[in-house]
Amino acid sequence: MMIKKIAGLILTISVLLALISSVAVKADDGIKITESSVEVAFPSQLVFKIEAESDVNIKDIRLHYQVDCDHFAVVTGEIIIEFIMDTKVAAGWTWDMLKSGGLPTGTNIEYWWTVTDTDDEKIETEIYSIQFNDERYKWRSLIESDITIYWYQGNDDFARQLMLVAQEALIRLAADTGAYLQRSVSIYIYASANDLQGAMIFPQEWTGGVAYTTYGTVAIGINEGNMEWGKRTIVHELAHLVIQQMTYNPYNSLPVWLNEGLSMYAEGEMEPLFINHLRQATENDELITVRSLASPFSADASISYMSYAQSMSIVEFLVDNYGKEKMFELLGIFEQGSSYDGALMRVYGFDMDGLNDLWRDYVSTIYG
Repeated sequence: MMIKKIAGLILTISVLLALISSVAVKADDGIKITESSVEVAFPSQLVFKIEAESDVNIKDIRLHYQVDCDHFAVVTGEIIIEFIMDTKVAAGWTWDMLKSGGLPTGTNIEYWWTVTDTDDEKIETEIYSIQFNDERYKWRSLIESDITIYWYQGNDDFARQLMLVAQEALIRLAADTGAYLQRSVSIYIYASANDLQGAMIFPQEWTGGVAYTTYGTVAIGINEGNMEWGKRTIVHELAHLVIQQMTYNPYNSLPVWLNEGLSMYAEGEMEPLFINHLRQATENDELITVRSLASPFSADASISYMSYAQSMSIVEFLVDNYGKEKMFELLGIFEQGSSYDGALMRVYGFDMDGLNDLWRDYVSTIYG
């Protein structure tokens, strides 16, 4: 999950939406499912409930579920439900996302039950589907090509401006790096950082935008008062989704400098704040090595700004000096699960240490 930073307050709001489907599923052996339901308390909980009966004691109930996101294999969660054996039982399980981590709004979840009695007769319910939606707001939607924008504050022109920025970003990203969107994505526009943070589990107080890359979802706090920032953030987070789709593999991820650098590069010209950090570090011989930038960035604000600035500059160096075709080739190598040094060596003929030396010479001619 890649996060852009702005100041804001943490807003914690949970909205309870009960979705109940009464059922009467009965097997020849006598097991009967009389009710199956799920209650959504966004963003913190999903509460699954079941009621069943049989001619003999029910001894085993299991909940099975699948979350709609990128996987390399079908992943099914199985929960063994605790209950007291009886011929009639009411049981359930709470998915506590304060412990497991949250899901973005719009995530689709499929689930079903299996019930077994003491005669070892077993019944499996049909597959139910539930969307984990943020129902605090009345969402509107705008669809164009593979992008859907959801928003609840602002007129149609507000959404159209953001859609135009998103579509232009895809064109520019493909032209500059060869990366393109392979699957549809959803962009949720919250009216403020506070509203956005209320949709997250333990957000940082500066969180203003987030890309849930494996879910194909972006969520950002944008209103008419911060449109310029919002447009850049849409481009940044959308680029993360494109790069994720281009390079997703079960063996390795991108080095952080490449992932963040491509997203910064997609935004356009480097902002003055980052230029100043890059110039100062170059003049003071305080540049971070490329190898160090392959790992998650520091939580220290000044070091983080420096890391983002360097990452963008490194990507600029590679694209400007070796061309977009080489960058597209590099992403293709990473999709195969290559090591960081191995991918660079195959495409450019140098590893991260070699890139570090070449890039430092390049940046010194600009800011040194």
